Amino acid sequence: MPIAPDRVRHPEKAHRTDNPIQRKPPWIRVRAPVSKEYHDTRELMRRLQLNTVCEEAACPNIGECWSKGHATVMILGAVCTRACAFCNVATGRPDQLDPHEPRHVAEACGALGLNHIVVTSVDRDDLDDGGAGHFAETIREIRQASPDTTIEILTPDFKGKSGAVEIVSDARPDVFNHNLETVPRLYPSIRPGARYFTSLSLLARAKELDPSVFTKSGLMVGLGETAEEVYQVMDDLRSADVDFLTIGQYLQPTPKHAAVDRFVPPDEFQAYEKVARGKGFLMVSASPLTRSSYLAGDDFEQLRAAREAHLAGMGNLNLVAMAAESA
Repeated sequence: MPIAPDRVRHPEKAHRTDNPIQRKPPWIRVRAPVSKEYHDTRELMRRLQLNTVCEEAACPNIGECWSKGHATVMILGAVCTRACAFCNVATGRPDQLDPHEPRHVAEACGALGLNHIVVTSVDRDDLDDGGAGHFAETIREIRQASPDTTIEILTPDFKGKSGAVEIVSDARPDVFNHNLETVPRLYPSIRPGARYFTSLSLLARAKELDPSVFTKSGLMVGLGETAEEVYQVMDDLRSADVDFLTIGQYLQPTPKHAAVDRFVPPDEFQAYEKVARGKGFLMVSASPLTRSSYLAGDDFEQLRAAREAHLAGMGNLNLVAMAAESA
């Protein structure tokens, strides 16, 4: 269930000096959610006692996605053991694991009639496997209840715990997503509980364990990074054989969170997308309101088509090479 409104969400940030929240430019403003479908999705999540990152992270796209019956379920409780400077998810002493949660996620998937589901989580550094077993059980429950639904997971880094990635990979998700979030230089201030190369290694390992899985990662911009640093992250991700890159604008949740350095205009997102595609990503989504799970089902179909086209192209090249050798 979502955090109680009277609970302090970020006690570790209480001592920090306030960063005034800047007025958003016109290209970022969204309408408040009011549709019947939005409220139906909200009621379903309450009934099944499920958390969503849509609510807990204050996603700007919640009205659009929930109106379509799409929600990104957040497992392993609603309290995170990290304290990232950008994230609105509550931090502190984590919840006890709900053994019924994987089944409830599967029920929600069936009730919403989802062709594609995204499952994410809080960080659970207190658990021996970082929550990997819970991810795997959730995947298995969804497979049993909705065998035709494709499954995308957005995992934490599991604190680099031995065997965690293997546990999740063995459950065979269709998309293995882990966000780098920002450029390496900003990790100490923006993502202090994580390590850039630990995250990069996790993505590389997921692809090594299952070459057929689509791997995916996301970046926020507007935190003070340079374009050259973003290009380097793209190169690092391609070195890890990551298929899909998302880039979106960082939005400051509260005055206690990291300040927005600048609002990146839409044309710069278009430029990032063009560069990323040139570096070999099968799929790129870059816009101010892009988030990891935004339109994930539609993106998955495009991603699958892009791989098929790429493999067909590689096959044609091989045939040409073979013909040249035999000539």
